[in-house]
Amino acid sequence: MSAASDILRYPEPKILPAGDQALVVELGDGVDPALNDRVHRLDRLVAEAALPGVVETVPTYRSLLVAFDPLATDADRLAASLRRLASAGGGPGERRGRRWILPVCFGGAHGEDLEEVARRTGLTAQRVIELHCAADYRVYMLGFSPGFSYLGGLPEALHLPRRENPRMRTPAGSIMQGGAQAALSPVEMPSGWHLLGRTPIKGFDVRRDPPFLLAPGDRVRLTPIDAATYDRLAAEADRSDLMPDVEEMA
Repeated sequence: MSAASDILRYPEPKILPAGDQALVVELGDGVDPALNDRVHRLDRLVAEAALPGVVETVPTYRSLLVAFDPLATDADRLAASLRRLASAGGGPGERRGRRWILPVCFGGAHGEDLEEVARRTGLTAQRVIELHCAADYRVYMLGFSPGFSYLGGLPEALHLPRRENPRMRTPAGSIMQGGAQAALSPVEMPSGWHLLGRTPIKGFDVRRDPPFLLAPGDRVRLTPIDAATYDRLAAEADRSDLMPDVEEMA
């Protein structure tokens, strides 16, 4: 995670080509809640403006990718509209976020790297769990795989490089950490992040509309559960749309 002094917010947006059918609007450089808010505000402005030819937007930590149909618009015309929207004041109100309380079974077969993370940070496994459960994680973006949630706010005492040898299989529902970030991986996938535990809550479920549990700007708190509780809740989640506790944020 970048230190505050490392955050660079551009006075004017940088608009760059991404192939011949997309533009990237960069608003700054770094990982910062205010910068990330600007990205998602621009995303809402683009949706509200219904710009001709725009087919998809992809918000990230610091930029917005805007894909377009070249038969309906062109890069120069779209860039002018994006520059105007990015520089405009006002616009849609901030999305009211939610704080999700996710139950997590840490360690053992559910979190094979917990002991290794404890050893490398000089902490006990219990202290690693306590630090994760004390953090108020912010969802910065979704990407990489369906519903994969990048979480900012990992306590500095837990910062570690990712694994030297990635796993070919990380189970669905994994709670992980890598570098200065934590993450929730709703689907099974290869990963080099440290696997600390699993939640029985489905972060991606095609039975839902929308299928993703978390959205950028949401907050996440983790609460520990034992293996028996995990098994019970996982079985319930397979049968129905099990939702975790949630708080509306002001």
